[in-house]
Amino acid sequence: MHLHHFYLVGINYKKTDASTRGLFAIDDQENGSLLNDAKELGIHQIFVLSTCNRTEVYAIADSAKIIIQLIAKHTAGDLATLKQKCYVKNAKDAVCHLFEVGAGLDSQILGDYEIIGQLKNAFRIAKEQQTIDTFLERLFNTVLQSSKSIKNNTELSSGTISVSFAAIKYILGNIEEAHSKNILLVGTGKIGVNTCKNILDYIHPKNLWVMNRTNEKAQSLSTQINVAFKPYQDLETSVNDADVIIVATNSKEFIIKENSINKNKIRHFIDMSIPNNIDPAILYTQNQHLVNVDDLSKINDITLSIRKAQIPRASEIITEHFTEFYDWHQLRKYAPVLKSLKENLNAIHEQAFPDKSVKPELVAKIVNKVAANIRTNNHPTCFYMQAVQDFIDQPIFN
Repeated sequence: MHLHHFYLVGINYKKTDASTRGLFAIDDQENGSLLNDAKELGIHQIFVLSTCNRTEVYAIADSAKIIIQLIAKHTAGDLATLKQKCYVKNAKDAVCHLFEVGAGLDSQILGDYEIIGQLKNAFRIAKEQQTIDTFLERLFNTVLQSSKSIKNNTELSSGTISVSFAAIKYILGNIEEAHSKNILLVGTGKIGVNTCKNILDYIHPKNLWVMNRTNEKAQSLSTQINVAFKPYQDLETSVNDADVIIVATNSKEFIIKENSINKNKIRHFIDMSIPNNIDPAILYTQNQHLVNVDDLSKINDITLSIRKAQIPRASEIITEHFTEFYDWHQLRKYAPVLKSLKENLNAIHEQAFPDKSVKPELVAKIVNKVAANIRTNNHPTCFYMQAVQDFIDQPIFN
């Protein structure tokens, strides 16, 4: 496989707002359908990363055109908008982009480490659909190694800053006596759970209610962290009883609509969902305030300055791991040559010393030398015969 067959097609926060990104969001079920469709089209190495910040499809394909068509087919967005707003990266550029995404360098909130869990989920779905082969497996594992090294050796992810924590900072910065308010959290996925725990740690509200479309999940969380449970069928009543409403669900439509709101009370709505799950019209309604993930991403502090200072070191680590991956990929096409060399060296030794076993480390030394030369020069033929001669010149043959 040549690296120029590796493509990335994506749409992210840099060129689109939350509402547009929501049109191209892909949930787990749609992800599986897209991967199956790709296989029928002859694309057998592909995975989909869809978060609140981005939808990206990485694949081994003949062109980006077929990937763009797949995204348009399996999302609510139209092909014309996708072509206008998407970015396409190929070969080394696509590989480097994935390393930056995995490090949090391309996140809307710099250094957001939640992307790793989202990447792992994307890869898990692809493996279940059998669309991961040697190339993507190796690439994914190297990206994880790079991300881990950046986390352990830099302060790129230092401090507490994420979309879920930005919601807490919004509440503390915009609502007086936030601890005295009734807070409703709808959605008990990873972001919802993290937000819920942050609310307890930093706000200590009078009342915190949790709700989920699957009541059992909300009941389980309420028991686990000792907060009140509200059944989903009471959503409208609970919203009107609350002062702060945080939504982190994965609905394809608005679950809170403007015409269901009692306007006689000041409320703050925080929509952490992509696509948006709170009707944007609420923003223009009397006594109601609304922010979404794009608004939350603008909330930063000295922590962000510290993280920005770590970008050069993080980039160095990425370069190290990218080089390792690229060298591996370059050697893959010469694997048959190296295997043949190893077999021939063993055969030479067996003919010369039929009663004496060859030392594996001796053969490995010669083969590794050839591999190193290939990495530098990309011409295996000129090193093959020299390797055989080097082997024969070893003391065991003299």
